[in-house]
Amino acid sequence: MMKLKDNIFTTLLLTIGLILHYITPGILGGMKFDFLLIFVIISILLNSRFENCLLSGLLGGILSAMTTTFPGGQIPNILDKLISCLILFVIVKAFHKFTDNILVVGLIGGIGTLFSGIVFLITAKWIVGLPASIVVLIVSVVLPTVIINGVGTAVIYKVVKTALKFSGVAIG
Repeated sequence: MMKLKDNIFTTLLLTIGLILHYITPGILGGMKFDFLLIFVIISILLNSRFENCLLSGLLGGILSAMTTTFPGGQIPNILDKLISCLILFVIVKAFHKFTDNILVVGLIGGIGTLFSGIVFLITAKWIVGLPASIVVLIVSVVLPTVIINGVGTAVIYKVVKTALKFSGVAIG
């Protein structure tokens, strides 16, 4: 059972991610870098309970759907966050002992972003179609986002962990 404090913390992280996601302009065909995903990943890293994984995936998907610039991207956003969070849950559980290693955290952020991007593209192609081929979109949008989110996840995770340490707040 999740504590209210953990739910509030997850919601705060996703709110920060939402703001960054909202102000990020759409690029090729309305697709945009998914900074909200960084905070979804950090939420799972900090609280790797299954309930938090589902909360992060569902809330992250709904928030992404509300701010998407991709025409018809609402359902693909929700599906990609839910599926990616389930995959991330398994990855984080497998590497939980190494989450103090900033390189592992960056790798988890990159892998989570890769899964998210691919799931989004597959579901968007199936539901509404794509403005370009999947390969072009993976190379032009997903792979740069993998790098940005990998580095961003590592940096922001370290900042959040430091803030939690100095504040004395325990999550998860």
